[in-house]
Amino acid sequence: MAIVFIEVLSVCRRPPVWISDITNEYASRLVGHIALGFKQIPPGLAATSTEERLKDESKRLRKQLNPKTHTVVLDRQGKELDSEALSKQLARWRTDFDRVALVIGGPDGLEASFRADAAGRWSLSKLTLPHLMVQIIVAEQIYRAWSILEGHPYHRG
Repeated sequence: MAIVFIEVLSVCRRPPVWISDITNEYASRLVGHIALGFKQIPPGLAATSTEERLKDESKRLRKQLNPKTHTVVLDRQGKELDSEALSKQLARWRTDFDRVALVIGGPDGLEASFRADAAGRWSLSKLTLPHLMVQIIVAEQIYRAWSILEGHPYHRG
């Protein structure tokens, strides 16, 4: 099976080292199976209106995406998945796509047109979560989904 590249794009400032250490730890566990990467897109200027900021962030996010990338936005209104359902989704991504982008919006979320253009919407929770913590949760859940697919003992149900 080909290795799928999953890139987590997050509209936020550069994360503290401890966030990168944790996400890199999960990514290192997947080497040879899934290429998991993280990229931060700085938020728009605070001096502009929310609409202008979202438009600017969307434009910069789109520049990071290859047209063939399967894009999924993290959104409270998206589909909630348990770990088993995410593992099935991961299996489909691995089979159907070379590149998947998981996009985390900034403090004001993501522009409506960007959300509408995405192939999917995934909700981690109905709660509003800190963007940096979402990166850790996504990394851990991708690793957990992989462990379910591989029958690895990490996931004990």
